[in-house]
This record gives sequence, structure tokens and C-alpha cells, in this order.
Amino acid sequence: MNILGYAQRLGKALMLPIATLPVAALLLRLGQPDLLDIAFMASAGNAIFSQLPLLFGLGIAIGLSKDGAGAAGLAGAVAYFVLTATAQQIDAEVNMSFFGGIFAGIIAGHCYNAFHATRLPEWLAFFSGRRLVPIMAGLVALVAGAIFGVVWPMVQHGLDALAHAISTSGAIGQFIYGTLNRALIPVGLHHVLNSYFWFGMGSCQEIMVTASGAFSNIHQLCVDPAVAKTLVVGQEHTFIFKNAVTPEITAVVDSVKDIVKTGDLNRYFGGDKSAGVFMNGFFPIMMFGLPGGAFAMYLAAPSERRSQVAGALFSVAFCSFLTGITEPLEFMFMFLAPGLYAVHAVLTGLSLVVANMFGTLHGFGFSAGLIDFVLNWGLATKPWTLLIIGLCFGAAYFFIFSFLIRAFNMKTPGREDDEVEVETDSSAKKGKGDVARQYLKALGGHENVTTIDACITRLRLTLKDRSIVDEAVLKKLGAKGVVKLGENNLQVILGPLAEIVAGEMKDIPASDDLSDVVLP
Repeated sequence: MNILGYAQRLGKALMLPIATLPVAALLLRLGQPDLLDIAFMASAGNAIFSQLPLLFGLGIAIGLSKDGAGAAGLAGAVAYFVLTATAQQIDAEVNMSFFGGIFAGIIAGHCYNAFHATRLPEWLAFFSGRRLVPIMAGLVALVAGAIFGVVWPMVQHGLDALAHAISTSGAIGQFIYGTLNRALIPVGLHHVLNSYFWFGMGSCQEIMVTASGAFSNIHQLCVDPAVAKTLVVGQEHTFIFKNAVTPEITAVVDSVKDIVKTGDLNRYFGGDKSAGVFMNGFFPIMMFGLPGGAFAMYLAAPSERRSQVAGALFSVAFCSFLTGITEPLEFMFMFLAPGLYAVHAVLTGLSLVVANMFGTLHGFGFSAGLIDFVLNWGLATKPWTLLIIGLCFGAAYFFIFSFLIRAFNMKTPGREDDEVEVETDSSAKKGKGDVARQYLKALGGHENVTTIDACITRLRLTLKDRSIVDEAVLKKLGAKGVVKLGENNLQVILGPLAEIVAGEMKDIPASDDLSDVVLP
């Protein structure tokens, strides 16, 4: 498979472990003293965050395996333990963090695909097939760990230099990241970019403190590991965080944990009062900006077609506002008006700059929608300011989109040259499996589809002949867009129904005759 096609498979596989974050964030946040004050609930959520590298190894192995088998997940855990232990034995300073999970998952996923059907001689038959997979994954991970034990310090030095360059570049680094985050969505590689910023860039060590006065609600902080080494339990210490708008916090050190958090998201929930720099700017875009753009597209549609596009636009806009899932809305204009999408990417980069310029900090366990905004309000810095920034971006999106659509006659929903009907949920109109059979037929049938995968919002397909796919029919069935990668890879953007449709397509027997399937 070509590099771009493999990268999209990896991006899809990353979504499985990332999908555990909402429950982790929910438990961790609700258990804090300023909310429900349930210590065991907070510990349960923190346990998930603490084991993210292992979860990456499990999830990626399953995601890369041919059939999503649990044996691949077990192999991922084995590979992770062997890989990290071997590397650390060679160099005790090695800390691969979530990268260790990613490499372990890749090793295990490919070992499963290579060995899950292997037959051994009769005297070794017990270890044949799937039982062989964890063994082979462990052996490969042993070799990889030995290599990483030697080369990873140099890699880590380069990553630390990159993180330092981005974090100290201020507005430039924030703008580039925000813009790339949206620009990579068409090819589904934004998850790969996010993984480093949210789970790998920067580190801090957890400590428990007793604070007083204005900070009496703070019981946990996450500080620079170098600072943590200097702390004395029982003594008062003044903590100064890198973000200048965060006040100094004076507190008595109760304990210093061995837990090291890496990445903007992990550090934010771990108690690092300077974290959130690469998350805060998404709230104005997802909660206000894109819904404002959707309203502009609705008013820009001819009056006789507004009722046709209203349901689709407002449903995906509300989805963006409430949950932060933006792809269904973005794909409604990404290919119709690529210039408009380029403006959206630039505005996202600008939002990160503005949000940090005004000293706001906020984070999310899933995405930058209303649910995470409210849930993590107590951890945020200047959340009211961030709301005002969001309202301003909502207005900016509305006026900029309105002007560009009319000035350049952009083909947004309702303004297309063809008369393709926009549907919001085709599956609601048909029985279970009917839509899946329609999609399969539009894709060329069983004989044309090699692999079927899905992430949150898109089908990820490998085809024998991409030219026979009927894109017009896919859109009539409810697809928001189609992305072509390499020669044989295709992504069909369906929205949150993607995984359901993919599962139903996989369940259709190869012997099923699709000749009776009626396409719109």
C-alpha cells in the first residue's frame, strides 16, 4: 500500500484508543473536589490517562489487523511491554511515551496479519494461528526495543527541540498548527498531527498539594519534572507556570508522584496550569465559527432550495456546536468550494492565536464542543473571554462566508449546478442493511471492494478499480463527500453513521446478489 494510504489506515487506527478519552475526562473531572468530590471516580479517570501509551498499543493493533481481532490487541499489549522494557534496560532515561504505544501497535497489527493463520508442525500445533501472534509480536518488539534503546535518545532530543521551537514561537507555531489541523482533514491525517501535540509535546510530573486562599480548590498540580525533583514533601513552595496570565500558586507539597504527563491534553487534565494552548482555539471555531458559516450557506442558497438544505445544514451545525464533531459540516462545502475551506483553515489557525493572545486556556477530552466546554469550565482560564471570542468568530464566519460565496459564486449546498438532493440520514428511511447494500453496489459490489474500515465520520475503503464508483449515487445516498488517496484508496464521508454502515457492509455475504438493489 502507498505511504498516503497507509497513513490514513494509521490515522483510523488511532481513533480507537482516542475514543476512550471522553469517559476518562468525564470521570476525572466529575470526581474533582470542586464538582462531586468523589476520589475513586477521579482516580478511575486518571488511571485511563496514565495508561494511554498501552491503550494506543492495544487500539492501533486492533485497528491495523485484518478483522479487528482481540488477539491483535493482546499482541499489542505484549509488544508494548517488551518494547518499552527492552529500551529502558539499554538506556534508563528512555521514555517513549505514547510513541511506544504507536510502535507496539504497528508491530502487533502487522504480526497478526502475517501470522494469524499460520500452521505449525503437529508437535507445536497448540501455538498455531492466533496463539502465535503475541509470541511473534514479542520477538519483533524485542528487536525493535533494542534498536530504540540506542536511537531513541537522539529521536527524543529532536522531538524536544521541535516542541521547544513550536512552544517558543508563540503565535507563529499556534497559527501553523491550527491551520494544518484543518488542512489535513480531507486526507484524514489530522489525527496523526494531533497525537503529537495532544499526547507527546511537553511533559510535567504530577504532585499533590494543599493550597489556600484563592487556590484552595487546587489539590493537584503538574510541574516540570526538573522542578519536581527539587521539591520537599511538607514544605511550602511557590509554583510559577510558563503562561504569564496564570498567577503564581503557593502551596504545601503533600506528595510527588511518579506519574509523568506528556502532551497538551494530558498535561491539562493532570493539573498543568500552562496547558491548553493547542486546544483552546478550537472552541470558537467548532461552537460558533462553523455554525455561523452554516447559517451563511443557508441564506446564500436560492430561496426555493433553502428548505432542501436547511435540515442538513442545521443538523450538522448543531452537531459541531454540541459535540465538536465538525467533519459532516466541513465536507458539505470542502469540495464544492475548496477556496472557502482554505479560508476556514486559516481562520482556525487565527483562532488559536487570538485565544492565546487574550490569555485563555481550555481543554477537552473528546472535542471542542459545548459538552467539553461546560464540563471543564472549572479547569479553564478565562472561559468567559473564550466565549466572547467564540461569538466574534461566529460573526466573522457568517460575514466572510456570506461575502465570498456571493462575490465568487461559490457552489455551497443549495447552489450546486446539479440537482443532487441533500439528505441528512438516509438510513432512517430504510431498514437495517438496506443502505449498506446500496453503498456497496454504488462502490462496485463485493468484487471491487478489498477492505472496509471506518472511523468516526468516514468509510475508509481499498478498491480494485476506483473508476467504477458512482460518486453521484453516493451523494444521493447521503455521503457528504468523497476523498481519493493514491490509486485505490477511497474515503466516503457519512458523518457519525460511518461505523454503523461499515459494519453492515461487512456483514453482507459475498454471495449476496445486489442486482435487486435499487439506487437513487
